[in-house]
Amino acid sequence: MSVMKILNGWLIGIFVLLVGCVAQVQEQGSAVKSPVDYVNPYMGNISHLLVPTYPTIHLPNSLLRVYPERADYTSVRLHGLPLEVTSHRGVSAFNLSPFQGNPKDVQPVISFSYDQEKITPYSYSVYLDEAQIDVDFGVAHQSAMYALKFEKEDAPGLILNSLNGGMKWDGKAISGWQLIGNDTRVFLYLIPDEKPEQVSVLDNEKMLAASEASGRNACLVLNFPKGTRKLQLYYGISFISARQAEKNQKREVAGKTVAEIQAEGRKIWNEALGKIEVQGGTENERTVFYTSLYRCYERPVCISEDGRYYSAFDHQVHSDNGRPFYTDDWIWDSYRALHPLRILVNPERGNDILNSFVWMAEQMPHMWMPTFPEITGDSRRMNSNHGVASVLDAYRKGLHGFDLEKAYEACKRGITEKTLAPWSGKTAGALSAFYQKHGYIPALKPGEKETIPEVNLFERRQAVAVTLGTSYDEWCLSQLADTLGEEADATRFLKASFNYRNLYNPQTQFFHPKDAEGNFIEPFDYRFSGGVGVRDYYDENNGWTYRWDVQHNIPDLINLMGGKNAFAQNLDALFTTPMGRGKREFYTQLPDQTGNVGQFTMANEPSLHIPYLYNYAGQPWKTQKLVRALLHEWFRNDLMGVPGDEDGGGLSSFVVFSSMGFYPVTPGKPVYSIGSPLFTDVKIHLANGKTFEIEAKNASEENKYIQSATLNGKPLNEPILSHFDLLNGAKLVLVMGNRANRSWGAHQKP
Repeated sequence: MSVMKILNGWLIGIFVLLVGCVAQVQEQGSAVKSPVDYVNPYMGNISHLLVPTYPTIHLPNSLLRVYPERADYTSVRLHGLPLEVTSHRGVSAFNLSPFQGNPKDVQPVISFSYDQEKITPYSYSVYLDEAQIDVDFGVAHQSAMYALKFEKEDAPGLILNSLNGGMKWDGKAISGWQLIGNDTRVFLYLIPDEKPEQVSVLDNEKMLAASEASGRNACLVLNFPKGTRKLQLYYGISFISARQAEKNQKREVAGKTVAEIQAEGRKIWNEALGKIEVQGGTENERTVFYTSLYRCYERPVCISEDGRYYSAFDHQVHSDNGRPFYTDDWIWDSYRALHPLRILVNPERGNDILNSFVWMAEQMPHMWMPTFPEITGDSRRMNSNHGVASVLDAYRKGLHGFDLEKAYEACKRGITEKTLAPWSGKTAGALSAFYQKHGYIPALKPGEKETIPEVNLFERRQAVAVTLGTSYDEWCLSQLADTLGEEADATRFLKASFNYRNLYNPQTQFFHPKDAEGNFIEPFDYRFSGGVGVRDYYDENNGWTYRWDVQHNIPDLINLMGGKNAFAQNLDALFTTPMGRGKREFYTQLPDQTGNVGQFTMANEPSLHIPYLYNYAGQPWKTQKLVRALLHEWFRNDLMGVPGDEDGGGLSSFVVFSSMGFYPVTPGKPVYSIGSPLFTDVKIHLANGKTFEIEAKNASEENKYIQSATLNGKPLNEPILSHFDLLNGAKLVLVMGNRANRSWGAHQKP
C-alpha cells in the first residue's frame, strides 16, 4: 500500500470522525435547549388584518405585563418605555422616558429611535440609538426592574408619566396611580438607586418646581447629577394601593440585579413550559409549539397581593382566604381549548380560576356567572354564557376545588335572568322571553328597525349564533343539574338543548334565521347576509361557520344532515366553496374571518373544532390531513405566523393541542378527538405525578396518517381518547405513514 493511500485513508477517517463529532454536538445542543429558548414573542406581531399578537414580557398568569409600545411592529419609534399594561390589548398605564441633557421640547413621553431589541418571555433589552441609552429589563410577578446605561456625557434624567392619574415624589420614591376604567385604579411605586438632584413637574410643556402632578399626562421629571452613567429602577405595581405596590417591589425585586431577576423568570418559564415535553418535529415546529404554549399563559392574571385583591366587580378589597384570585379571562374564546389545556398542565390553577368566577358572581348585584371578566369588571362582551361549559368540563374531569352548587346557581341565573342579547349586561327582556317561549332568537326582517332596548345597535341580535350558543349552554346546565340531583332542571334544560333544531333549514342544511312569525328570512346568502360581521344573524363569522356550532350533540347534527356521508360532503363543501367576492370586498364585511380555506376560517374560535368533525363522519384520515395542513399554513415561525386575533390563548391553545395530536371538541365531555401529532414523542407531566405519553412512530411532514394505534399496548380502533386514561398516565402509540389508512377509526361510536 502506498504512503499516499495510507494518508488518504487517514484523512478520510479523520473527516468522518469530525463530521460525526459535529453532528453529535449539534444533536446534544438541540437536546439541551430549554423550552423557553424556543419561544419567539415576535411570531404574529404583524396582523393579517385586525389585532396582532404582542411580544409580552411577563411571568405565567402574572399581574405585571409589559410590551414595547409602538404604532405597530414596523414602527421605527418606541413610545417611551412601558411600566405596565393593564389588559392584553391595553396601552401602558405608566410610561418611562430616559434622556440626557436638556431636551428642547420636553414631552410627557419621548418617541425613541431604537435598535438591537431582544425579547424573551422574562426579559427585554433595547438600544435607544439616537439617545445612546442602553436598556435592560427583568420582570417578576408584580414588580420589575429597569437597568439603564447612559453613553453621553450630559446629565441624565427621567420622565415618568401617568396617562390619567397622579404622580408624587416623596424624597425617596415615586408613587403614582392611574384610573383605567370602571372606578378601577392601578398604582405604581418606583425607587431609583440614585437620588435625583432636582425634581420638576411637566405641565403644559412647562417645567415647574414641584414634586406632585395630577390629571391627564401627569408627569414628573427627575434630573440626576452629571457623571451618572447608570441607573437602576425598581418598581412594583398594585391594584390595591401605592403602599401595596411598595410591598410588592420589596418582596420580589429589591436588592437584586436585573440578571438575577431574569434568571428567576427564566426558571419559572421553563418549569411552566416544561410540563409538556416534545421530541422530533422541526426546529420551526418546536418554536411554534412553545411560543403558542407561552401565549396560553397570558390570561387570566392573578391579582392577589399578599393575600388580598381589589375586585372591580364590587369595588372592594377582599381577603383571598389563601386562594389566588384571577381575572381578565375572555371566556367566549378561552372555554374552547385554553381552559381544557389548563386542566392538564395546571389543574390547581384551574380550580382557583373557577373559584374566582364564583366569587365574581357573588360580588356582582345579580349573582350571574361572568362572561368576559376583565381587570375593570365583567364587560359582558360577545354572545352566550360559556362559563358554564368551563364549569362542567372541569368538574367532569376531576376538578372539584370550587363550590359546584354556587357555580351552578350563577350559571343558571346568568343564562335565564340576564338578557340573551349580545354585549349587554341588562336583565332579561323581550328577546329572552321570546326565546323561552319559542326556542329561538327572532331575527329582524330586512329593513325592520330594532325596538328592543337591550340590543346593542352595532352588535345586533346575532339571532342564529345566540340560539346555537344558548342551546349548548343549556345542555351544560342540564348536565350540571343532573350531577346535583336537580331533576326538574335537568329535564328542562336537556329539552332546551335541542333548540338549535328550530333554526335548521332541511332544504339548505344550514342554520337559518327566522323572523318572529317563524318564517325563514328570504332571500338569503349564507356567506354575506347580515351586515358587517353578519351580526344580524351570526357573529364575526358567516353561516358556513355556524353550520357546525352544535358541539354538544354532533350525532344529532349528523342525523339532521342525512347521515355520515352527507355530513362529510357538507364538510368538504366548507373547505372548497370559494369566498364569493374579492378579498377586499370579503374582508371589508367580514374582517374577523381571515385565515380562509374556502369558507372555513382558521382565524376565529368558533371554527377550531371543525377540522376534527371528520372523525365523527367515519373519515378520520381527512382530519389528520387537514389539521396538519392548517398548522403548517397558518401558524408559522414568522411575523405573520398567526392568522387572526389570538385573544390571549384562544387560537394558541388549538395549536398546542393539535400539535400534540388531540383536541377537546366538546368541553363538558371528558374525551378528546385524535388528530395527527407533529412530534414523534409528546410527554405531558401531570400534576398527579404521572406522565401521559404519545409516541408517533415515523411521524414527519409526509407521514401524517395514522396506520394503527394502541393504548397501553391494546389496540385502539376509534379516534377517541378518554381523559381518565390520559390522567392515569396512559401511553398512546400511533404508527404513522404517508398514505391514508381509511379503515382506521372509521367506526367511531356516537
